Amino acid sequence: MTFALEASGLVKEFPGVRALDGVNLTLRPGTIHALLGENGAGKSTLVKIITGVHQADRGELRMAGEVRHFQSPLEAAHAGIGVVHQERNVVPAFTVAENITLQDPPRRMGIVDRDRQRRMASEALVTLGVDIDLDARVGDLSVAQVQLVEIAKALAFSSQVLLLDEPTASLTGSEAEKLFEVLQTLRDQGTAIVFVSHKLEEVFAICDTVTVLRDGVSVLESATLREHSRRQIVDLMVGRELAEQPVRHRTVDRSITAALRLERVNTGLGHRDVDLVVYPGEIYGLYGLVGAGRSELARCLLGLHPVTGGQIVLDGTPVRIRNMEEALHRYRIGYVTEDRKEEGLFFEMPVRHNVAVTVWRRLSRGIRGVSQRAENDVTSRYVDQLDIKVASNQQLVGTLSGGNQQKVSLAKWLAADTQLLIMDEPTVGVDVRTKADFHELILDLADRGLAIVLISSDLPEMIALADRISVMKEYRIVGTIDNNKDYPKMSVQIMDAIHETVHTVA
Repeated sequence: MTFALEASGLVKEFPGVRALDGVNLTLRPGTIHALLGENGAGKSTLVKIITGVHQADRGELRMAGEVRHFQSPLEAAHAGIGVVHQERNVVPAFTVAENITLQDPPRRMGIVDRDRQRRMASEALVTLGVDIDLDARVGDLSVAQVQLVEIAKALAFSSQVLLLDEPTASLTGSEAEKLFEVLQTLRDQGTAIVFVSHKLEEVFAICDTVTVLRDGVSVLESATLREHSRRQIVDLMVGRELAEQPVRHRTVDRSITAALRLERVNTGLGHRDVDLVVYPGEIYGLYGLVGAGRSELARCLLGLHPVTGGQIVLDGTPVRIRNMEEALHRYRIGYVTEDRKEEGLFFEMPVRHNVAVTVWRRLSRGIRGVSQRAENDVTSRYVDQLDIKVASNQQLVGTLSGGNQQKVSLAKWLAADTQLLIMDEPTVGVDVRTKADFHELILDLADRGLAIVLISSDLPEMIALADRISVMKEYRIVGTIDNNKDYPKMSVQIMDAIHETVHTVA
């Protein structure tokens, strides 16, 4: 049989790290192949070698039996390899159409053919089953819409091999289902698809074959997925049995002064009559479809967009928060953003700068500034507490795995000793073990009295963690439910609330 793609004995070393150590991967035409492993296992490195971002130190790639050495992503694209990377690669100032055709814009007499460009972009979006304005600036789109544009970029050019690295991380369930329909159609047309995801329910729903990486080694190679249970796959990923997390039922004291209260809040982004109450020690969940206004509400609370009506009350005192600096230093509100690349972290700076940035004012010695020792003292405390895997506090954040980057993003707010922490999609793109660690950490923070607003599109995560769940739709809260941690019952109530049009806050 001629394979669409074969990777044999791939080795890739970075300073101090062997990211891949003899990895093998075989893709057959007309299959969806799961590539699984924990953060740092080597998945993204393998994808980047296949797509020409990195070159292997040893080993070889074959397409249709022919040895290939891709020196750039464009060379790989011309060979028929499409990719959606975990890190978004768009130009915010460009339009949707320009971004979709960015890697190789159609030209006529040396000039970009705008009509053909729009046709190509439109066809890709139609194939994906989404409606996004071709002339919209990508910088004005939501995170989910940008992810869809990334996927459309890969579909705009006919690809024999399509690699998707965490493609559903910012998509709702319905958007993910549309994507799966597209992938199944492409599979039936003979495309070989690599699907990288930490969401095992998606993997088992859509994939045919599987490769598992652990510490840069392929511990399961191109096996038939249906012959393995979810438990077996998880055990292969972590190298040992991973215990199931017990359900933790918590009691929140709602007789005390609320940490946060919103009273009929309106915003410049379109929220209307938003009421909610969050108590110290409570995990308050905000759930809804992408575009429901959850992240936008959080940003308004932080002073990033205007609150035009109603009242924000912190610890019993009405406040007006004008900017993020005031939110942190005056009102002790932290914000773990869903977009750590653009907003949460300084990727070209060391870990110690990223963790200590929220307390530089406290650590400053006047004109002498902040000492490296002071930064290291703060950073080491949270590196140990959160078990962040770093070579040293001087390591650049951009070289860490996704899960460790997210831990650094959380550490900087813990260092600031916040009283209210807003966490927006805190476990997007992290592996099953890190996700379990994050869940335990979030529960422990609440047990210690921290008020937490949790925004998550992961319904099992929401039901596992939140004490109460408010459902948002069209920038309004349409229902608030006490969470009894009974997933079947809670999921039905939440879905009913999403489709309910009456404003019924409990």
